[in-house]
Amino acid sequence: MFELRHLQVFREVARLGSLSAAAESLAYTQPAVSQQMAALERRAGLPLLHRTTRGARLTDAGEALLRHAESILAEQTLAARELEAIAGLRGGRVRMAAFPTAAVALVPAAVSLFSARYPDVELSVLEAEPEEAVPMLRAGELEVAIVAARNQPDGFGDLHEGVDLHHLFDEPRYALLSPEHRLARRKRLRLQDLAQEVRIELARTPIRQGRIYLAPGPEPAPREPRISYRSDDINVVQAMVAVGAGIAVVPELALTNLRSDITVHNLGRSAPMRTIAAATVARVHRTPATLALVELLSEVSEAHLATRKKTMTLAT
Repeated sequence: MFELRHLQVFREVARLGSLSAAAESLAYTQPAVSQQMAALERRAGLPLLHRTTRGARLTDAGEALLRHAESILAEQTLAARELEAIAGLRGGRVRMAAFPTAAVALVPAAVSLFSARYPDVELSVLEAEPEEAVPMLRAGELEVAIVAARNQPDGFGDLHEGVDLHHLFDEPRYALLSPEHRLARRKRLRLQDLAQEVRIELARTPIRQGRIYLAPGPEPAPREPRISYRSDDINVVQAMVAVGAGIAVVPELALTNLRSDITVHNLGRSAPMRTIAAATVARVHRTPATLALVELLSEVSEAHLATRKKTMTLAT
């Protein structure tokens, strides 16, 4: 019910005990101070000052209001400072989710850089698949989610609804084979060559009939793979491949920690691709911290692409 400017004038009058002194302190005219005090008293419904020729002193109502005015103005100052800090990336928070392989390959570098550049901004990260993270994003429980497109030709499907997708990079898939596999020594390996092989699949979903797309293009020909094992743990997938239980076709981000007893094969142009993106809520104001994190994820992704060829020795 009270305006901050009226409370500020009232506090100054109470501090100095005079309307004219308050006017001089605030660089107002005395009539302006009188008008604001009159407006405040109308809002209060009670007289707040005893006006005399020697100045002004507070009534009981004025004493009561002054106690609250001090608290209100102090909170207003703190709020202004906190907003300034958030705007200047000296405060606030940002919450991010990432699917498991991105959490291993991209998030540590992003967290390290973000913490170094914006030490006063609270950054929290959780691991979640896109199907879990995007609803959390829409519900306001996250500011950023690292997501991956589904296998071609589905793309992101309904994951794009209500969110903006900031492209980070396109990620190829690679084949994992046991060194004893009959195709392990082949110089050139295509996805079509693996169509009849038993597969170990990296996925969280329950066993279900899946499809492997044998050629890029708008209408690839599908063929049903034989899936012998499915796990959401890349270490389990690698272990099963190593003992010859099957082959695996995994995204490049899953190759961060490779076993020495499996071989990794570039599938060339036949490799299925998926798109990695940072998702934010659409049509909602993004805080400076959110924008900074998205920009930093793009930077980390560029560094990842730059080092991909240097850090990965693949059979061709």
